[in-house]
Amino acid sequence: MKSNVMLIIQKELYRFFTDKRMLVTTLILPGLMIFLLYTFMGSAMSGMFGMDEDYEYGVSAVSLPASIKQLSENSGMNVVFTEIDTAAVSAVKTDVSENRLDLLMVFPEDFDERIMGRGDNGSVPNIEIYFNAASTASSEAYDRMMFVLDTYESELTNLFDINKDIEDADLAKDEDMMGKILSSMMPLLLIIFLFSGCMAIAPESIAGEKERGTIATLLVTPMKRWELAIGKTVSLGILALCSGVSSFIGTFASLPNLMGMSGSESMTMNIFSAADYIWLVFIIFSTVLLLVAMISIISAFAKSVKEASTMVMPLMIIVMLIGVSGMFGDGAQESVIYYLIPVYNSVQAMSGIFSLHYNAVNLALTIASNLMYAGIGTFVLTRMFGSETVMFSKA
Repeated sequence: MKSNVMLIIQKELYRFFTDKRMLVTTLILPGLMIFLLYTFMGSAMSGMFGMDEDYEYGVSAVSLPASIKQLSENSGMNVVFTEIDTAAVSAVKTDVSENRLDLLMVFPEDFDERIMGRGDNGSVPNIEIYFNAASTASSEAYDRMMFVLDTYESELTNLFDINKDIEDADLAKDEDMMGKILSSMMPLLLIIFLFSGCMAIAPESIAGEKERGTIATLLVTPMKRWELAIGKTVSLGILALCSGVSSFIGTFASLPNLMGMSGSESMTMNIFSAADYIWLVFIIFSTVLLLVAMISIISAFAKSVKEASTMVMPLMIIVMLIGVSGMFGDGAQESVIYYLIPVYNSVQAMSGIFSLHYNAVNLALTIASNLMYAGIGTFVLTRMFGSETVMFSKA
């Protein structure tokens, strides 16, 4: 038994690691492409939704009060004010619309007097602010000036203070905030990566050998069908795990740039203990075995690799939808029953690990149930290998 199973495992691993094309496309390329893609996305989003600290905002103002100008400078806003008269407002609006200027502000001439209740019968003055929402710089200038004006207004009508002189009102720990972010996105990404790795190799190993006729040679040997099924499942699980690890490394390496947290790499990795990583490895490997078993069963029905890939697509959609479910809710489920549901249990277990709040019993139950389902899948695959109708059907 041992020699036959090991023979199949060695055969599959040798075929994979000696095929340079498959090695590059399945093991190296996924992690590299994810790293480049997410790094580019992070840099693009940072440039799209934020401005450089040394950027000078161009603001034109009519009747700019000295108090507002001083508050803007004290707030750290790097702004260059240009005072204009009312006759130039129309032309300046065009400049803002065409991105030649960031902001236009129109103040009443007696703004300060009316603020103090000494002008225009004490009526409330109106400030007109024109900006271009399609421009990042203009939107940023608008938000910053609104903050300055809101601050000024609250100082004039200060009925009460909230958290005055308190800088650490948010009591959330950095690792808890990071865990919340990672627990909402990493389970989905990992499930997608693992499924993609399984899908890249399982159809080729099962349906591909049927298509080429080489599996018939294995089936006529004295090897038992269950030995062939176990050998295929374990070897494909190892290869899919390698592909998933490659994608996982690429994701973690690009995460600081993706989340706009350059310089926080140590926080990303060091918030987890050795036990967290060990649990995660076991969850991932058991999940891979389950996915390999499911995809292998579907591939055994197919007559070609192309047909197998088509037949696996509905399963991929279901798995992705289950992965998305991890983005909703506040942390992992607590009820034991959820950790008996295939794939969903893995998503919940990963969510718990990444959020740093998990129940070891639920994680152990997830691993055990995944291995049980993978064993059932291997048994089904064994019966399929023994069926001439399934294994020797012609395209």
